[in-house]
Amino acid sequence: MINERDVADTMPLRVTVQEEADPRTPTAGRRKKKALYLAVVAVLLAGGTGAGLLWAGRGGSASAPEAGPKVKQIAVVKTDLSGSREMQGTLGYDSARTIRSAGEGRVTWLANRGATVKRGQELYRVDERPAVVFYGSTPLYRRLDTPGTVGRDIRVVADNLKALGYGIGTQPAPGTVVRQEAPAGAPAPVPTGPGQGETTPPGGPSSAGPSSAPDGKAGKSTDASQEGAASPSPTQSTVREGDGVLTRSLMSAIERWQKAVGIDPTGILDFSDVVVTKSAVRISDVLAQPGDDASRDLMTVTSTTKSVTVPVESLDIGSIKSGQKVTVVLPDQSTAAGRVDAISTIVQGEQDESGSTGQTKTNVTVLLDDPKAVKSIDSAPVQAQFQGESKKGVLAVPVGALLALREGGYAVRLSGGRLVPVDTGMFAGGLVEISGQGVSEGMKVETTA
Repeated sequence: MINERDVADTMPLRVTVQEEADPRTPTAGRRKKKALYLAVVAVLLAGGTGAGLLWAGRGGSASAPEAGPKVKQIAVVKTDLSGSREMQGTLGYDSARTIRSAGEGRVTWLANRGATVKRGQELYRVDERPAVVFYGSTPLYRRLDTPGTVGRDIRVVADNLKALGYGIGTQPAPGTVVRQEAPAGAPAPVPTGPGQGETTPPGGPSSAGPSSAPDGKAGKSTDASQEGAASPSPTQSTVREGDGVLTRSLMSAIERWQKAVGIDPTGILDFSDVVVTKSAVRISDVLAQPGDDASRDLMTVTSTTKSVTVPVESLDIGSIKSGQKVTVVLPDQSTAAGRVDAISTIVQGEQDESGSTGQTKTNVTVLLDDPKAVKSIDSAPVQAQFQGESKKGVLAVPVGALLALREGGYAVRLSGGRLVPVDTGMFAGGLVEISGQGVSEGMKVETTA
């Protein structure tokens, strides 16, 4: 005997039980059979949602829960399925960054909101000393005042001055060993390396005698002990791939550039004189006013190109790939073609005692093929249609027609009540591809209304 508790415990399996009337019972003539529907399983899969239905039959009566969905019959269809997915996103300028002065003083000028600042142009001034935009990936982090200094930050300075039309002389090649001079009064650095003679020992003069400095001027190694000085011997550095060297010629170029932009022409570059960005920037917001302390946030800048940012649920991210084509539907219902440029995962919240780092958020960045298509829009909500796999001429039913089997897998229920196991394929637009023995176009199956 099945009681109500048994019915609840067996959910969510869908079982049909038919009991033949016992002719020995007084009620046999009034009731030949009764049906007990224990449960209808709902499935929730990528393309759509099924729902559950419960009937309980006792003594020939049957009733459905008030909130239960209805069941209807539908034919298996042969159709084309497309894996395109549409998600909401935001069009706007990307790579937002807050700018704060690296030096101390008072703000005396700021670029206007909405302005575009390119290489060599002023971004702001502190105590009337300009901070100029240079392009690169390594920010300036030290005062450049010592000939022979080696580093990637110096390469940024050299590349930008050369791009702005200043002659910087010859930069030592990777593998060259240079000696760092004292900040003032010392000769130029001596490059040595493969094919350039022996490397100068740290504690003594070069056995090769005088040599040429990187900028072409004559120079020789310096031995502080021989000069009777109390200062330590100059250090040596090997130029690596991507490094620059602060040569005399580069310092001369810095001096000429300083004179042109209104900085005291000393040839010595302070790290507060330059703001390094990847490319031209757009002033999205001005956060300070002239007269404010320069140590506060001054402005927010973005890139000059627009992109679409789409927040994506973790269940959907597996269907999105870098380079995938995207159609962006703009507020006026016009469309613009684009592609997936980046997929970034951000962990929000701090780590707790259990080791969890909080909620994970995934953003997909879509770049437009033709930026001119959105030149009149600064920011707006849009729809992003991600193009995926497509299949033609497959058998499909609504996802709500799938029933989970106790032994695993899925089945559909025919109009006569028989369950037919099916294999599932592609999910799209609320439909699911099905196949299996006995599955054919036009046959009637039950599905939730």
